[in-house]
Amino acid sequence: MSLKLTILGCHSASPRVNSHPTAQVLQIKNHSFLIDCGEGTQVQLRKYGVKFSKIKHIFISHLHGDHFFGLIGLISSFRLLNRESELHIYGPKGIKEIITLQLKLSNSWTNYPLLFHELTSKKSELIFEDLKVEVHTIPLNHRVYTNGFLFKEKLGERKLNLNAINQHQEIKICDYQNLKNGKDYILENGTTLENKTLTTNPPAPKSYAFCSDTSYFEEIIPLIKNVSCLYHEATFLKDKENLAESTKHATALQAATIAKKANVKQLILGHFSSRYKSKEPFKTEAQEVFKNVLLAKEGETYDIL
Repeated sequence: MSLKLTILGCHSASPRVNSHPTAQVLQIKNHSFLIDCGEGTQVQLRKYGVKFSKIKHIFISHLHGDHFFGLIGLISSFRLLNRESELHIYGPKGIKEIITLQLKLSNSWTNYPLLFHELTSKKSELIFEDLKVEVHTIPLNHRVYTNGFLFKEKLGERKLNLNAINQHQEIKICDYQNLKNGKDYILENGTTLENKTLTTNPPAPKSYAFCSDTSYFEEIIPLIKNVSCLYHEATFLKDKENLAESTKHATALQAATIAKKANVKQLILGHFSSRYKSKEPFKTEAQEVFKNVLLAKEGETYDIL
């Protein structure tokens, strides 16, 4: 099964009627991770059919408004909907103070556990892990403390080769889990059947790297090497490279250069400046150095293969 990425917003700065700030949902191993939460995110979640109850973890890259101003509204809506399950929020130090002050002054404390995981490290760190998924930070170079996020599947169980298994009547259904876990099987006569003769390799784990906002920053390359899909900001085209540098954003060409050097399989561009009427030039520019380029589009769901 592929990872699925739904774009809720992919534009920079202030929201417009048809241009929403950054927010997206990554479906990975039965998780629905919300990544950034720009203004209006909860409306976009409803518009594109993402169930609120599925969201248990929210990852905020930095404390610029177009990446988190929708958070207090979403938290408040969860309260009105009588949410009971925990909500985990991962973001820069200060996010807890901002949200709790809003809740305090509006006397709107949540009726569900709201758990903050504040980030301060300028080095990559593991911030979430379960049996199937890991999430690491990707330190970025922006005007304020900013992290991208790397989502990685863990290697899954081995797949049963039923044709091979059925040749040995001793092997029962109750033995299947041990085989999936990689164990050999010992027959009653003492013969060992190697696991690789009874199973096949699991699918290769997939990975997704989210990098917004940042200037051209080669230090991220080792962290995102060989990822299945990279989402990288491309606020400007190369004609505005000086502006990109001064505001610590990136151009489409720079994003593609990072993708090429990191040997990623697929690149999605986003965080477009509203000064551009068409997004197609972003794709054209990026494909000068990296061919497998997609443009983020609100409401689109991308399969990460």
